[in-house]
Amino acid sequence: DMQAQCVSLCLLGAMVFLCSAHARGLRRCVISMDMRRIEESFRGIKNAIQAKDTFQNVTILSTSETLHSIKPLDACCVTKNLLAFYVDRVFKDHQELSPQILRKISSIANSFLYMQKTLQQCQEQRLCHCSQEATNATRIIHDNYDQLEVRSAAIKSLGELDVFLAWIDKNHQGTSAASRQET
Repeated sequence: DMQAQCVSLCLLGAMVFLCSAHARGLRRCVISMDMRRIEESFRGIKNAIQAKDTFQNVTILSTSETLHSIKPLDACCVTKNLLAFYVDRVFKDHQELSPQILRKISSIANSFLYMQKTLQQCQEQRLCHCSQEATNATRIIHDNYDQLEVRSAAIKSLGELDVFLAWIDKNHQGTSAASRQET
């Protein structure tokens, strides 16, 4: 009986250790980025971009149920997928003539690439878990995008960037709060 107690105590200890290591891992998988700079860049182009949006009644990201239903464990995965969505599709599909707007979009794109690198490291360390729900949420956003003509979809997604930025801010709070205090 004493042996069984010892074994169960050892198992409990191992579980506590693994759980705390996992929790630390999630905290380590953060984006150390000054979100305010990105938000300011977006505010500088928001009106111009949204004015070009001809489908006011359609949303790609703002079916925010998609984003709001994401569990904290999936935040890394969804963030990584949406960064890739913006970098690989939205920024590439958008055609901009204004050099000022182009500069700001370019700045946002560079910030997204930096964040992607950070999350890539998390994934390599197996800290960026992707559940079926996370994959489904991303698929819904891609499907919404695909329902519009490419240029309209890019403008719509750019105009909804504030939804994604607010979501990153909320789900990676530890880091953005810290970068706000530094300035």
